[in-house]
Amino acid sequence: MKKNYKGILIVVSAAAVLFYTCKSVQKYVTQYPVQRDASGRILVDMHPDPTPKSPVEEMKHIYVPPGYHLQLVASEPMVSQPTAIAWDGDGRMYVAEMNTYMLDVNGTHERDKTCKIKLLEDTNGDGVMDKMTVFADNIILPRTLQPLDHGRLLVSLTWSNSVYCFQDTNGDGVADKNWIAYENNGTNTNNLEHQKSGLIWNLDNRLYLTYDPVRYTVSGDKVIPDTLIDGTAGQWGMGNDDYGRLFYSSAGGEDPAYMYQQNVHYGQFDFGDRYDRDFVAVWPIVTTPDVQGGFGRLRFPDSTLNHFTASNGQSIYRGDKLPADMRGDLFICEPVGRLIRRAKVNDNNGKVTIRNAYDKSEFLASTDLNFRPVNTITGPDGCMYIVDMYHGIIQESEWTKADSYLRPKILQKGLQKNIGRGRIFRLVHDDFKLSKEKPHMLEETSAQLVDHLNSMNGWWRDNAQKLLVLRGDKSVVPALKALAVNGGQLARIHALWTLNGLDAMDEETFSTALKDKDPEVRKTTIWLGEDFMKKDSHAIDLLEQLSNDPSADVRFQLLLTMRFVNSDKSKAIIAGLIKNYPDDPALQGSQRSYENKLRARAEQLARQKMMNEQGAKLVAQGALVFKQLCFTCHGLDGKGIKTGGDAFTAPPLAGNSDVNANSPDRIIRVLLYGLQGPIRGTTYNDAMPALGSNTNDYIASVLSYIRSDFGNKGSVVLPSDVQKVRDATTGRTKSYTMEELNRTRSVLGR
Repeated sequence: MKKNYKGILIVVSAAAVLFYTCKSVQKYVTQYPVQRDASGRILVDMHPDPTPKSPVEEMKHIYVPPGYHLQLVASEPMVSQPTAIAWDGDGRMYVAEMNTYMLDVNGTHERDKTCKIKLLEDTNGDGVMDKMTVFADNIILPRTLQPLDHGRLLVSLTWSNSVYCFQDTNGDGVADKNWIAYENNGTNTNNLEHQKSGLIWNLDNRLYLTYDPVRYTVSGDKVIPDTLIDGTAGQWGMGNDDYGRLFYSSAGGEDPAYMYQQNVHYGQFDFGDRYDRDFVAVWPIVTTPDVQGGFGRLRFPDSTLNHFTASNGQSIYRGDKLPADMRGDLFICEPVGRLIRRAKVNDNNGKVTIRNAYDKSEFLASTDLNFRPVNTITGPDGCMYIVDMYHGIIQESEWTKADSYLRPKILQKGLQKNIGRGRIFRLVHDDFKLSKEKPHMLEETSAQLVDHLNSMNGWWRDNAQKLLVLRGDKSVVPALKALAVNGGQLARIHALWTLNGLDAMDEETFSTALKDKDPEVRKTTIWLGEDFMKKDSHAIDLLEQLSNDPSADVRFQLLLTMRFVNSDKSKAIIAGLIKNYPDDPALQGSQRSYENKLRARAEQLARQKMMNEQGAKLVAQGALVFKQLCFTCHGLDGKGIKTGGDAFTAPPLAGNSDVNANSPDRIIRVLLYGLQGPIRGTTYNDAMPALGSNTNDYIASVLSYIRSDFGNKGSVVLPSDVQKVRDATTGRTKSYTMEELNRTRSVLGR
């Protein structure tokens, strides 16, 4: 091990990191000893050993289908509690470490500025990381990574709405400059789990993330926000496919996959039957002692997790070194169940649905209680990578309090003892030989980058497009125009978006692409037409010609694009689509949802105008908080979210008698300290977490919003009201139950 004494550079040998030789890693094949019952289902390990295992031993406990196996890429001490990875244009891997996350059952030291972003390299081409530098140190729980160029890395940190940029200017693998690329000091929840992640560079050259109701574009050293009309979606992680479709998950809402029918830029819209009821059921191969919510989430008699409760880290496989039938499949991590779901994505006349690729089983599952998959991603080598936090406690301290179901289970199994570990795996297949080609995009010419737009691996196409747009080099415009007409399907799509990102789209290329034989190319051209119409007044006339396109996807995109053109022609195009295609479920459902939200927003603004200045400000701020946090369980319309059956994740807020009560005392108590147990005879899947660590303004604004929207008629809640309840309940640490709330008397004098 080599270390400079200023604590900047660390280089660790592969042997020290992996505890065994690199050659043995490459040849190691997971051979989980599968035993099945009469129905063919893998038998559940009812008595797992919670003791942390070495990487070699852990791999022996992970099941993958025949033909697939895992290879270890990195582990402790090289990495510690990894949560996200990303590669720069030269194939070096950035790793975000949340190494202060849940070091004990109380979450002690979670806010310490001791987390790191590391930069890993494979220097000998064997596929195993053997060099590590600490790229950025002394930061708070990094959540997102987006490599740019010139050693720049965009990062989001916990408890901050800003976006930071770290840069290594001398090539030593250590960031020597950092600045705020986008400053946002707005309200942010103190709940660690419910904050933004993602920050992926999508096909349209915009950066998308969860929670924060914006998307970004990069301009020089700054990140420019663009507010989303209906907020964003998701919780931990997000994915995108070859055509720019975004996929979200909501652990809080216990929804493994949602908001993928249309880009959130056009508003949130989903189908209730986007997957069948059986999709939410999960099939672990190990008993699940540590699940928030207790017995209602367990399948008997084997006590395994019975449905998604912590879905996260999803991605679409977009590589070329796994079987072709895996391309375009959605993978969803479930760290509480110690498994990864593989889902098939289907497009039926414009309506996108998903289904489990297997019958009552999972693609990957483990009997190791410390296996915690939190992210998946396609790598430069065309394989899929799995980030395993390999951590004892996966739930944040808000859910492990003294009166929780979880705490005694964690202590009983000793899960709190496993900290400071982590593994990164590569999923490979026996029939494919791994490529040793190492990217060198950062040194390549722009002409060479254009060639990569032809790659079968989405990672190469994405990064070539990103670098071309960041360089702004218009010398390749003729080559891009030629590729947009003569390349393969995906190459044409990337060439079009690269031209758009370089502000080099012209009417001839645009018109030609709208007539392309492939509907995905026509669809993407309409999508980028939203930008092109701003500089070419004839573009809308060309777009209008696709009003009767044979593809439902193309017509749907035309509808969405026209939403942002406030003209008589755009309104006529929308009206024509709605009239001529009454049986198109996506077209009709999306537009109906959009118009209903516009109407509801207008009504809300009208109510705010009738309030005094303080009340209106509280309601407006509360609306932002609700659409960042509360909607994941209560729904954007306040009517609750069903969890695949008839059960709701949380109580509906619309028309709720406690929300509308004359005195807001009780709901203030709920937000300050949380609520658990049955509510008016109904047991919900999750407890209401305490939000009392937030400010009085934060609590008051959320409650003011929900009491004045969704048809509710409650009065505004003032910060002074929240303080009065705090003062009256000083010393309280436990969540309320409804029985206890029913015995309380209001301290607000209402």
